Amino acid sequence: MDKALEGIRVADFSIAWAGPHATELLAFLGAEVIKIESRMRVDHSRTTSITTSQVFREMDVAPTFSDINLGKLSVRLNLKKREGVELAKEIVRISDIAIQNLRPGVLDRLGLGYEALKEVNPDIIYLSSSALGATGPESRYIGYAPSFAAVSGLSWVTGYPDCPPVQLFGEIDFISATTSAFVTLAALHFRERTGQGQHIDLSSAESISCLIGEMLIDYTMNDRNRACSGNRDEMMAPHGCYRCKGEDKWVSIAAANDEEWKAFCRAVGDPEWTRDERFSDQNRRRENQDELDRLIGEWTAKHTDYEVMHILQKAGVAAVPSFSNEELFNDEHLKERGLFTEIDHPKIGKRTVVGAPWKLKATPPQVRRDPLFGEHNDYVFGELLGLPAERIRKLMDEEVIY
Repeated sequence: MDKALEGIRVADFSIAWAGPHATELLAFLGAEVIKIESRMRVDHSRTTSITTSQVFREMDVAPTFSDINLGKLSVRLNLKKREGVELAKEIVRISDIAIQNLRPGVLDRLGLGYEALKEVNPDIIYLSSSALGATGPESRYIGYAPSFAAVSGLSWVTGYPDCPPVQLFGEIDFISATTSAFVTLAALHFRERTGQGQHIDLSSAESISCLIGEMLIDYTMNDRNRACSGNRDEMMAPHGCYRCKGEDKWVSIAAANDEEWKAFCRAVGDPEWTRDERFSDQNRRRENQDELDRLIGEWTAKHTDYEVMHILQKAGVAAVPSFSNEELFNDEHLKERGLFTEIDHPKIGKRTVVGAPWKLKATPPQVRRDPLFGEHNDYVFGELLGLPAERIRKLMDEEVIY
């Protein structure tokens, strides 16, 4: 079966979530991703789970690591030793892409920054992902998903008007990761046309700011500082999340224009309140959203979230339940789309994972299990780099391959 990135190799120096998910997306496309890790600095997703507070005593049993490192190879390499750095350079020499998301300056001090690797591989595509970029007065700030979201401005506009801004966590890492994967593909396309590699200095906060571009422009041009507005939209009304029958069941509904509003009215049976002058056009509906939301909520409360979805979608109105994790997992549409797939892990056993978030007819994505710690030492150092077995054993004894 053909792979979209067949023949492309990635030297993956990334840790945690934002970097590893980016390289995972490239692995889904068929790239050979070599994760370079070490006992000297173990990727914390191998040992702990931030989402569940679990601590894992074994190196290869963490589900979170498995989820964001599917389809990769793993080698152990101690980058605090000169020989380890030289071997890392040899991996880069035979690679197309190098990706890292360590604090700015860390790999440069080790001799693995862009300028050093460009001498080894002149057309290398080198992506460094950090909180606020590798240059500028804030470049040294340590960053995790909540700080990306806060500095970007997204947290400030997320939440209800009468509540503090919402802290955003892991989903922010994945947005940054998706941006990293996308710009890496763009760089590959550029290199295919020009033969030139490049250094991509990605600021995670800036990649998140793209989500609120219209708000940044509004502030710049009109000096308007947006604040939290719950689920409401600047243009659409109704646009909200409404309680349904059952415990903590909700459905999101959005009507983009007057035609969709009329379709909504027909779908709910044209009750008298839908003919109220206050809701006769989009501007008036926006001006009277409190009352509009109350009346819609009275209708949705009589139905389950799925009933509302089917009634309104059949009428051409956007509506979808607020799914729990369990409901997403069991959703028939996502099953039909093939979002979930099963892998067989030698330490964890069979488990279901989220596959690639796209479909490609000619080159369907490849979903394979994540690697054991250092599982591919022999393949990478022996077959790819050509080191004899005795040399590999010696490097292991010297804690270079470690």
